[in-house]
Amino acid sequence: MRAAARRLRKRLGRRGTVLALLGTGKICYGAGYVLTPQPETRGLELLTSHAGIRWWAMVWVVCGAITASSGLLRIGRDRWGFIAALVPPFVWGAAFLWASLMGDFPRGLAIFGWYACSHIGIILWAASVPEYAVPHFTPRERT
Repeated sequence: MRAAARRLRKRLGRRGTVLALLGTGKICYGAGYVLTPQPETRGLELLTSHAGIRWWAMVWVVCGAITASSGLLRIGRDRWGFIAALVPPFVWGAAFLWASLMGDFPRGLAIFGWYACSHIGIILWAASVPEYAVPHFTPRERT
């Protein structure tokens, strides 16, 4: 079991591990809305006026699957995983911001800030981290 875990960790690398975690989280979040009999939709009226909440939850699930599976790709080919990771929090965050600005859901501004910082900000940071960061070499003077 340990050998399999080591192989998986080596295969995923740092960026792949981040993508796998983000993707799994997005799948779970979307599944929570899909499986709940009466999911809470306050603040999401901008989205639910175009499609049902379960459809928007499936956006989380599909983007999560793309994100998680992109973690298995080689370095440099994981771009679409990070793009897919950005879609659901960007769309839902925008809907909460809109509801807040329209006065329908004042708490939407706080939820928008949460999506912007803890989702979008972290994803953009993780996308900018190289797989292998090599420390800058500075030659020492010989004495």
